[in-house]
Amino acid sequence: MESVQAIKQRFGIIGNDQKLNRAIEKAIQVSPTDISVLVTGESGVGKESIPKIIHQLSHRKHGKYIAVNCGAIPEGTIDSELFGHEKGAFTGATQTRSGYFEVSDGGTIFLDEVGELPLTTQVRLLRVLENGEFLKVGSSQVQKTNVRIVAATNVNMFEAIKKGKFREDLYYRLSTVEINLPPLRERKEDIHLLFRKFASDFALKYKMPTIKLTDDATLELLKFRWNGNIRQLRNVAEQISVLEENRTINGHTIRGYLPNTAHNLPAVISNTKSDSDFSSEREILYKVLFDMKADLNDLKKLTAELMKNGTDKDVQKNNESLIQKIYGDESDAEYDDNEDDLEILSIAESSPTTLVDASTNNPLDKYHFAEEIQEEETLSLQDKELELIKKSLERHQGKRKLAAAELGISERTLYRKIKQYDL
Repeated sequence: MESVQAIKQRFGIIGNDQKLNRAIEKAIQVSPTDISVLVTGESGVGKESIPKIIHQLSHRKHGKYIAVNCGAIPEGTIDSELFGHEKGAFTGATQTRSGYFEVSDGGTIFLDEVGELPLTTQVRLLRVLENGEFLKVGSSQVQKTNVRIVAATNVNMFEAIKKGKFREDLYYRLSTVEINLPPLRERKEDIHLLFRKFASDFALKYKMPTIKLTDDATLELLKFRWNGNIRQLRNVAEQISVLEENRTINGHTIRGYLPNTAHNLPAVISNTKSDSDFSSEREILYKVLFDMKADLNDLKKLTAELMKNGTDKDVQKNNESLIQKIYGDESDAEYDDNEDDLEILSIAESSPTTLVDASTNNPLDKYHFAEEIQEEETLSLQDKELELIKKSLERHQGKRKLAAAELGISERTLYRKIKQYDL
């Protein structure tokens, strides 16, 4: 059995991190068997190296090795790609086609981004894992295949199972052995080694001197979070190698190639509401209810004062202004006949009366109702509405049409009120 160091040299793996070494050890140990392996880790950590190691160290090394990016194949064609199809199985199927599982019989198939597989394809894959059987699209003939499956994903599989996006039974079939690769930010000692390797490769590729980092530039690399992991580090090394004329790179220069680190800080996001969240919602609800109660009290007081006032048309504008203050733009809206509880507002708006103090006969301040909370609690809208209707009917000698016009309501509504109050 080859050593970890020999495997690194053979497959071009750079780094001495303990977690990385443990992942390679597990790959070496499982390679002689046929058990399925699931490689996990963030995007860009180099998960594609593990299935290559497993295949090359297994007895299947002379068989075919096929890597399939499940996330790059459209949902409508992925079954055909993996399992093949018969001629005429769907529009455009002009001939029979063999899928990856048939072609790689006796070898290894690497399913990258397996978490992106549609649920229907997951059912087919589960059957292959259990007994090596599959059906071509459009065929009823069962076929057998002898394939070693190694899968990889950057998705949190337990979250995907919880949301119903991935089958739990398939997960346990795939993850007989799980190998996790650490992100680059947890491999601080390997960052500079990787950068030097990439810089050397690009200098050779583009036929130019190799770039070198100063101490402060190396420190900037170590401080950066590297959300894109090795892939992002490689891209930065390539950009600097191509664009910088000065082959010695300092910290100020390298910062220009790194995204703003303020946007790379980790954030803790909770999917559940805390007790403080519910408490805040309750406070908002209470405030809304208190505001509604205050508005209702204002309406009671306003209605009472309107019924006590005279008919001086010069101060009608002041009443309308007060109504506008309390109800905003909705004070001018027309209310539906069925909205009986709001019709009293229409009566108040249509009455050309003023707000005055009954004892002094002076106009009231627009905030007078705030000083008489106790009195307004005893007012009855229903009694005052009945009194207004009676007065209007008496004034017009029982003519409902004229009375309704004066009250600012429809004749139909007035008729209903007459029946309601048994007038």
